[in-house]
Amino acid sequence: IRFTPTVAHCSMATLIGLSLRVKLMRSLPPRFKVDVQLSPGSHSSEAAVNKQLADKERVAAALENPNLLAMVNRCLAPPAAAGAAAVGGP
Repeated sequence: IRFTPTVAHCSMATLIGLSLRVKLMRSLPPRFKVDVQLSPGSHSSEAAVNKQLADKERVAAALENPNLLAMVNRCLAPPAAAGAAAVGGP
């Protein structure tokens, strides 16, 4: 899939792309190949972000980081759960 960040200098583009990749990997059967990229011309660091998102080893290493994995999980949480977690809920 391709996604377009709101602004060309979005600092969250890599996290958004990683979250999309994780959501697809969790939702689709393993036989599907997942490819997440920025829309062409949509980001000032498009090539670097796309390179990170396409590198399976970098993605795996990122998801081994407990803090980054927790952030991805918060991005994927339903709105009520995300709000509760932000204020110290479950």
